[in-house]
Amino acid sequence: MSTAVEKFHEFDRFGSILGLERVNELLRRLGNPHEGMRYIHVAGTNGKGSVSKFLEKGLAGCGYKVGLYTSPYIEKFNERIQFDGEMITDEELEIYGGQALAKAAEMTDEGLTSPTEFEVVMATAFLFFKDKNPDIVVLEAGMGGIGDATNVIRKPLVSVFTSVSFDHMHILGNTLEEIAADKAGIIKLGCPVVSNVQQHGPAAVIARRAYEQGSRLYDVAKIKFSIDWHTPMEQQVSMELWQTDYSEVIISMTGRHQAENLKTALAVIEILRKAGEIKVERSRLYDGLRKAVQPGRFEVIRRENPLVVIDGAHNDAGAKAIAETMLENFAGKKTLIVMGMVTKKETEKVVGHFLDVTTDFIVTQPSYEGRALAAAELEKIIREVADEKEIEVHILDCIDKASDSVKKAEEIWDGYDVVLFVGSLYLIGEVRSILKSNRYDPDRTLKYGDNR
Repeated sequence: MSTAVEKFHEFDRFGSILGLERVNELLRRLGNPHEGMRYIHVAGTNGKGSVSKFLEKGLAGCGYKVGLYTSPYIEKFNERIQFDGEMITDEELEIYGGQALAKAAEMTDEGLTSPTEFEVVMATAFLFFKDKNPDIVVLEAGMGGIGDATNVIRKPLVSVFTSVSFDHMHILGNTLEEIAADKAGIIKLGCPVVSNVQQHGPAAVIARRAYEQGSRLYDVAKIKFSIDWHTPMEQQVSMELWQTDYSEVIISMTGRHQAENLKTALAVIEILRKAGEIKVERSRLYDGLRKAVQPGRFEVIRRENPLVVIDGAHNDAGAKAIAETMLENFAGKKTLIVMGMVTKKETEKVVGHFLDVTTDFIVTQPSYEGRALAAAELEKIIREVADEKEIEVHILDCIDKASDSVKKAEEIWDGYDVVLFVGSLYLIGEVRSILKSNRYDPDRTLKYGDNR
C-alpha cells in the first residue's frame, strides 16, 4: 500500500459527512482541477459501478480516452481512479495524492473543517485527470447525490440514475422517495437525465426534479429488451432505443440486472450520439462493451467442477438480482454459499433470497472492525429465516476470515456443483485475491449452465 493511500485512510476518522463546502474549498486551493472536463455523472443504489464500466469500455471502443472514478475498490485502491483502461500507478498516487493531502493539511492548520477521505481521494482523481486530459470522465457518485462530493461538477453531459433501493438510510432517508430526492440532487440546469428507476414513487421524484431544472428526462425503465442466450460468463442482449437498433450485443456480465445496466449505458451513448457529442461505430462499440467486466460482480473465478462465483451483493435488491441469476444459470444444481455481512440491516431479506438458491452455508464475517456482523449472529438469522427448512451451516468465527473461508469451502466443495462467495465487498475482495492466487484452470469447459 502506498504512503498516500495510508494517509488517505487517516481521514476515515471524519466519517462520511455529506456537503460540498469542504471539497469546494479543497479544490479551490488546488486550482479547481475539475473544471473544463466533460463528465457523465452516475448515481444510484445498485448498478452504478456496472453502468460506469459499460460506459467506460463502450466509449473507449469508439476511440475515446476515458477517465473513470469509482468506489469502492475490490482488491487494490488504485482501481478507484483509472484512465484509458489503466489504473493510476502508485507513483502517480504519491504525486497527485501528495498535492491534495498538503492542501487538506493547510485547511486543518487554519482551523477549517477537515475534508473527508472520499473528498481527498476525489480531489486526487481530478488532479490526475486534468493532466491526462480525457475526452470524457465517467464519474460515479459515492453516496446519495445532492451532498456527495462528486456533485461539485457544474454541467455534466448526462446525469444517470441506475436504481433506487434501501441503503445508507441513516444518511439518505427512510423511504425510497427520500433516498431518490437526495440522489436527484445531481441533476443540473438544462442537462439531460437518463433514469432506469423501476419503482413509481422514486422515479416520480427524479422526474419532478428534472422538470424543475429544465432538464430533458429519458426514462428507460419500461423499454424492453430480450436476452437471446446466456451462460454464466456471457449473455447476448437485444433492444431498440428510440428507433435505433441495438441487437445482438454480447456482454461479459450475466444476469437480467446486467442487461438492465447495459440498457442504461446504451441510452446514455445514444443520447450523446444524437446530440453530436460523440461518434459511434457499431462494431467498435460492441467490442468495447464486451470487454466491460466488473470485478466481484457475479464473477466466475473457477470454471472447473465445482464452478466458483463471487459477488458483493449485500442489500435486498442486490441479493435478489444475484439469487435470480443463480437460479437462471444453475437451477437444480447443488450449491454452497459462503457468506459474510457488514451490517445487520436488511440481512433477513438478503438471507431470504439466498435460501431460494440453497440451504447449505458457510458463514463468516468480514475483516472490518466495528460494523462486521458476527458469524454466530448471521447463522442465527439464517436459521430464523429458514424457519422449518432443513439447513446446514458451518460457522467460521476466526481471525483470518477470508483465507479460512476459502480453505473450508475447498475442504467440502467436492460434493457441490457451484460455490458462491457473497456479501460484503470487504470479504469478497480478500476472497478474490486468494482464489485467483490458486490459479484455477480458466479454460476448462463448463459442464452445465450454457443456455445458448
